[in-house]
Amino acid sequence: MLKKTFELSVLKSAALAALALMALPAVAQTSNNCAPRDQVVKRLAERYGESRQSIGIGQRGVVMETFASADTGSWTITITTPGGVTCLVASGQSYEFLAEALPVVDSDA
Repeated sequence: MLKKTFELSVLKSAALAALALMALPAVAQTSNNCAPRDQVVKRLAERYGESRQSIGIGQRGVVMETFASADTGSWTITITTPGGVTCLVASGQSYEFLAEALPVVDSDA
């Protein structure tokens, strides 16, 4: 049950990140959750012990990154514009580091 709850939480976070990517220009100009990328990365490392765990590139060159701490389990999802402005999208606890294999696809179907 806990694993299913965690998976739903991750899916919700991904959906929020997708929504944030669509609204990024407005968010980057008006939000207190945005700063130059180097400042955000430094603060996540110093304050929460988080380092980058994953990265993806979205539309118009926007970069989505996940930062997490193996020690505390805290995590943060950020998006960064091509101009270098990074915004916090979501954060939480109980991050799990996974390296799962792809499911086996049944070729008879």
